[in-house]
Amino acid sequence: MKRRDFIQMAGLGTGAFMLPGLAMGRAVSPEALLMPGEDVAVKKRLADAALNAAKSKGASYADVRIGRYLNQYVTTREDKVENIVNTESYGVGVRVIANGCWGFAAVVDVKNETQMAKAAEEAVAIAKANAKLMKEPVQLAPQKGFGEVSWKAPIKKNAFEVPIKEKVDLLLSVNDAALKNGANYVNSILFQVNEQKYFASTDGSYIDQDIHRIWPLFNVTTIDPKSGKFETRRSLSAPMGMGYDYLQSNPADKVTGVTTRYNKGYDMLEDATAAAKQAKEKLTAKSVEAGKYDLILDPSHLWLTIHESVGHPLELDRVLGYEANFAGTSFATLDKWQSKNFQYGSKQVNLVADKLQVGSLGAVGWDDEGVNTKQWDLVKDGVLVNYQAIRDQAHIIGAKESHGCCYADSWSSVQFQRMPNVSLAAGKTPLSVDDMIKDVKKGIYIIGDGSFSIDQQRYNFQFGGQLYYEIKDGKIAGMLKDVAYQSNTQEFWNSCVQVCDERDYRLGGSFFDGKGQPMQSSAVSHGSSTARFNGVNVINTARKI
Repeated sequence: MKRRDFIQMAGLGTGAFMLPGLAMGRAVSPEALLMPGEDVAVKKRLADAALNAAKSKGASYADVRIGRYLNQYVTTREDKVENIVNTESYGVGVRVIANGCWGFAAVVDVKNETQMAKAAEEAVAIAKANAKLMKEPVQLAPQKGFGEVSWKAPIKKNAFEVPIKEKVDLLLSVNDAALKNGANYVNSILFQVNEQKYFASTDGSYIDQDIHRIWPLFNVTTIDPKSGKFETRRSLSAPMGMGYDYLQSNPADKVTGVTTRYNKGYDMLEDATAAAKQAKEKLTAKSVEAGKYDLILDPSHLWLTIHESVGHPLELDRVLGYEANFAGTSFATLDKWQSKNFQYGSKQVNLVADKLQVGSLGAVGWDDEGVNTKQWDLVKDGVLVNYQAIRDQAHIIGAKESHGCCYADSWSSVQFQRMPNVSLAAGKTPLSVDDMIKDVKKGIYIIGDGSFSIDQQRYNFQFGGQLYYEIKDGKIAGMLKDVAYQSNTQEFWNSCVQVCDERDYRLGGSFFDGKGQPMQSSAVSHGSSTARFNGVNVINTARKI
């Protein structure tokens, strides 16, 4: 079970402790979350104290991250509020290179320049101690300084400004709608994050950023009183880099189809109503017959397959064997990229990395080592063309600059290579979901993400979903259950024959993507339009072998 699934299934609220900064954050009032942080001029003065101290102790490079992390989550079940948590975490992380080696130190609740200088001196001492065991010195890709600049998430409504009562009323109304439409149990939650991050470096950058994320979700359960069997359906919401405006959808945002889906806004009440009805329908759905099927995969499902079979295996640290936590290294080794003809997928497959897409979880102006963010190709016309690299990795693949995908989940964590948004580009030929289904003789339409497993090289895998619909002779023939498909990464992406056009393009994503030891959690989006994959092996997950 994926960590995200555990969050949703195990009472939902438990997973909140994976929120960056929450474990070390102090509980505060909702009003405290709206108080302004330190003035930018104060942050610059503190940062300069650390940078100057690091250089005076022999650092050839130094950067400082001053972070204020605000978190709120509201949890309900049926007609009750289970928990409301507000936390604030504030501190500074200083990273240096001395004697060719990295060193890092962090300090909580910084009050003055003396503390900053002390942290920098400690980081330099650690670097010099580490250098005694170093095999080769750190090589940083060149990076210009940007001076004093800033970036703010383009939110329309700050979620922290919305009264708690309004959020509670929304979640309880969602629960009520689900119960009235056939659910026996329902729980719901609203996660909100605001990261106020200040970065300064000896390259000459002073970068102030204000980042917002939100994730509304629920889980409904319906029970057959005669058999005691039950079915569930989770929300089809996507976590987003947006404000509370995400929960105020308009009809233009909706995409018609078998179930309610959204491009930008999300109607939680409408989704809960549909979820209760669909969970009840799943109780009497036909169990799938194992075999080969053409799969029509909705973006609400496909995002997770992209995440696990493209996003993670193309992280350069996994490729190099530097990272192996959470499902291992990568099959996509350097020799495959160097061949310039490794067919990762079919010619219809174009997979793009970016940190720019408005509303996405990964969108920022600069990463956590002061690199301006960008967009680049990973797989072009099916061929593997690039990886995800940061400043001290770029030289390994002959790149002249970082891709701008370095991230730390807290001021107290060391920044390292993290996945940017990784998305399947929409098809260029006009094609709707209905048109795609019309050409399928024997297929399954899958909506929503479910359980999955993948091997230690990110190659062989199995994925399930939330909703499954049988396709016969170009028409939806009814609901199925007990569905999962099995394939390997290269075989699967080479079976892609069609991708709907940009009208169907939507984002999914992970709010809690774990990586590293000690583990850090980050948030990342994955976009796509609905896509068709031919001849994929489908198993029945309910039948015993």
